[in-house]
Amino acid sequence: MSAVQDLSGEIERLKAEAAHWRARAEAAEALAERDVLTPALNRRGFVRELSRAMAFCRRHGTEAVLLYLDLDGFKAVNDALGHQAGDQALVACAEILNRNLRESDAVGRLGGDEFAVLLLGTDAGGGKGKAESLIQALRDEGFDWQDTRHPIAASVGVRVFSGQTDPEDWLAEADAAMWVRKRGR
Repeated sequence: MSAVQDLSGEIERLKAEAAHWRARAEAAEALAERDVLTPALNRRGFVRELSRAMAFCRRHGTEAVLLYLDLDGFKAVNDALGHQAGDQALVACAEILNRNLRESDAVGRLGGDEFAVLLLGTDAGGGKGKAESLIQALRDEGFDWQDTRHPIAASVGVRVFSGQTDPEDWLAEADAAMWVRKRGR
């Protein structure tokens, strides 16, 4: 075998090894932005998507709405049925949200029993309508635990994109809107 063939074989081996490590790094990064329990983005991944969407909206004058969901009575589920049931409720919530949204929308679990939904190309009326339909879907579909269907109740805050520059500020605004609704019940 010639030196050129040896070098060529070594180059191919190194290319394959680099591709392998690149794929592993991409997989690790994707995992770093996914919630460990539910089929939703984690807070880090959701804030990244929110930042991208905000930049897109500013650049193209596109509308967007942010929904902030807090599950009502979640502590009671954990206390009465146990933490495994609470985990099942969280998983079901994320699945229901994902099933009832467009592919262009994003769902994130921000922590505990709080979720956020980004609706691109949606105005205030569409956001409020979607919030109501999601509340109904959560209630209707609920989660199954020990052969019993349990509804999921949620309070939802709706906040339209109005040029915010910090995703955490937009989240805080939507969170505040959610608390207004929760206290109003």
